[in-house]
Amino acid sequence: MTDKRTYQRYNPEFKREAVRQLTDTDKSCTQLARELGIRVNQLYKWKQQIDQSQADAFPGSGRQAEADGEVAQLKRELERLREENEILKKAAAYFAKSLV
Repeated sequence: MTDKRTYQRYNPEFKREAVRQLTDTDKSCTQLARELGIRVNQLYKWKQQIDQSQADAFPGSGRQAEADGEVAQLKRELERLREENEILKKAAAYFAKSLV
């Protein structure tokens, strides 16, 4: 029988906090990893990811592409509604002027 490994998933906040503790405290990486219950090489990997791309580190997994598509769709809809609003404002001003 084959045993399936279950991997622990850590949220981005935990990862950032672990790396912050590594850089801000005088604890060794081994000591900090032991306290947090993670492997030393995992802590080094997280630090490397943050060093390489600060904003894009730990993007998560799953339905990101779908969420990005939804954001783009909502931005297009927002722009369309703003244009409609401007047209309606101009029309209201035009008709108000003709009543006077």
